[in-house]
Amino acid sequence: MTDHPGPSGLLHRVVEGTPHQPHPGVPHPPDPGVPDQPDPGVPHPADPGAAHPPGPVPGPPMGERSPADDGVPAAVHSPSGPRRERVVLVHGFTQTLTSWGPVAEQLAGQSEVVRVDLPGHGASGGVRVGFEEAAGLVGEAGGVGVYVGYSLGGRLCLRLALERPDLVRRLVLIGASPGIADPGQREARRDADEALARRIERDGVEVFLDAWLAGPLFSLLPVDAAGREERLVNTAEGLASALRRLGTGVQESLWDRLGELRPPALLLAGARDPKFAGIAREMAAAIGPAARVAVVAGAGHAVHLERPAETAALVGEFAAAGLGRAAGAEDRREPEA
Repeated sequence: MTDHPGPSGLLHRVVEGTPHQPHPGVPHPPDPGVPDQPDPGVPHPADPGAAHPPGPVPGPPMGERSPADDGVPAAVHSPSGPRRERVVLVHGFTQTLTSWGPVAEQLAGQSEVVRVDLPGHGASGGVRVGFEEAAGLVGEAGGVGVYVGYSLGGRLCLRLALERPDLVRRLVLIGASPGIADPGQREARRDADEALARRIERDGVEVFLDAWLAGPLFSLLPVDAAGREERLVNTAEGLASALRRLGTGVQESLWDRLGELRPPALLLAGARDPKFAGIAREMAAAIGPAARVAVVAGAGHAVHLERPAETAALVGEFAAAGLGRAAGAEDRREPEA
């Protein structure tokens, strides 16, 4: 299995919402992750008008800070309005950046929103990298801001937050885990992911998606919210690569590192997804006082698809709390059911 970076080595992204502006009187240094405005380029196959990023920009190894990051304002201020926060949205397995559409639309009124296609998915379908490298590419695409990751995207955002806390001001994880702690269970999951990758390659994306969306994780997900057409832009080769390189079977467990997490964290789960609601509580206990758990009533695993308005409200309040504009927003919780 040979890794290769794809055409550009960077992840496809879309930037929307409030323009990124520096504080008055403060120079605006270069931001290696996100341009001030989207560059014109080839449209995303499932998101007309979306722009590809420019050519590759060298970034520091994971764990090192780039000199270009120094002084980059994560919060932006318009002379005629309040300070703003950048929010980076990172999707889950089989999705693309289009899955965040309703959430992004609501957040774009108060924030600069960056949506990213992960390796093996969407317009980043040709990118082939391992888990640590993928987390680094997410940071290059997103820049400094509040990172919101669902499932696979959440695991990558957590890794990025541990390695590059200078990029991750705040962290929101939706239906995500730090990986599998037990080596034997991790090996079994790796074997299961390999079998699933071969199944995708044999049967094709459409057949696989029908079975995937019929699984127990998505039993509460309405058909019109599942984004099946959006998922069909993915290729069998890309999804199989993502399973082999980014799955929980190959990921290093991060359970033992949760106490190192520096950014405040909001751990979001559906009340009707008891497995991941329990994982969220375990993670919060391991992280400490900087972590909060929000359980959304009536929602299952894919909270951002089932309850996009509630998701956007929770993320927006959490981001605003980092700017001191919404005291107590971190403690907002939906009643558990």
